[in-house]
Amino acid sequence: MQAVADFLGRFAALGAVASDARFQALAVVLLSIGVARITDRLISGWILRWARQTETDLDDELVGILHRPIFVFVLLGGIAIAAGLLGLDGALRTITYGGLGSVGILVGLDFAIRLNRLVLETLSHHPSRFRFIDQRTLPLFRNVNNVLLVGGGAYFFFLIWNLDVSAWLASAGIVGIAVGFGARDTVANFFAGVLILADAPYKIGDFIVLDSGERGMVTQIGLRSTRMLTRDDIEVTVPNAIMGNTKIINETGGPHVKERIRVRVSCAYGSDIDQVKEVLLSSAAGHPLVCAEPTPRVRFRTLGVSGVDLELLAWIEEPVLRGRVLDALNTEVYERFAKEGIEIPYEKQDLYVKEFPPDLRARPGQTGRSREEPEGTAP
Repeated sequence: MQAVADFLGRFAALGAVASDARFQALAVVLLSIGVARITDRLISGWILRWARQTETDLDDELVGILHRPIFVFVLLGGIAIAAGLLGLDGALRTITYGGLGSVGILVGLDFAIRLNRLVLETLSHHPSRFRFIDQRTLPLFRNVNNVLLVGGGAYFFFLIWNLDVSAWLASAGIVGIAVGFGARDTVANFFAGVLILADAPYKIGDFIVLDSGERGMVTQIGLRSTRMLTRDDIEVTVPNAIMGNTKIINETGGPHVKERIRVRVSCAYGSDIDQVKEVLLSSAAGHPLVCAEPTPRVRFRTLGVSGVDLELLAWIEEPVLRGRVLDALNTEVYERFAKEGIEIPYEKQDLYVKEFPPDLRARPGQTGRSREEPEGTAP
């Protein structure tokens, strides 16, 4: 009977301990840790193995960034339930729930930033389906989304700590207006840069010609300015607001990067036009940097003042070769014309004298004798 009494006493003591809020809170925390570990093992084990069997890597990376936040969220939920069982109140309650919420916001914000990067990088690999997202615009969308995510996280952080956000929002609006007026050129360049990245009139590596005459290769497209390297190896920086409101010739735009060059020549009247065309075509066809397709061609342009004007049209692989090929073709055409006896006219004027004026008498005061004075007459 004594053993039974001892067992009942211990059972009653255990029941009293189990009914203690602190014991229940500890049990909930331990249970949440176990559930969190099981969930983490489930995601990182079975689900990850299933994801690796698919053809795409998106699900693998998504599972890789997902299992840690789930572990933390399950654990934070258990701690929050345990705190509720303890019956916290006052400042201790505010600090406990505020701290748990702050940790949850930081973990969720980190997950959202990672997910944003993953999704944008995946979309950038399919430019045919998502035209506005590619390797050039990827930093822009990533940074803008990160700013929005951080702003949303800060908003919920204020709500968790019971802070009034209306005053902060009003102050931010006033500051935004002041910054907008004070830095309107910077803001204009920023929005112009966003439109340039979205509309893509040119990209890095393109050869462009500005309305002011500068020609070069685009080396960088930033949110404030565009940089281009001229053929003289001089870097030109142009604000995006100007680039967005000026005429730009993109020499590498279109279906391919090939460019047509024009060699203007003249031959004297009386030259054999067919021979001149044959010389020009053979000069272009024999150059290694001239494209075989489209084939070079010659066009008879005008009957000039001093001779016949023709134009040799040929294609090159990329605009950077234009100066080199023009130099080679002009040299080749000049030498071939000299060899073939084709005269290159130049501007000249012939003066025809209809009649010579009659000899005039010596004017008064003019030195010398008059033609009517006989030779040898004494003064």
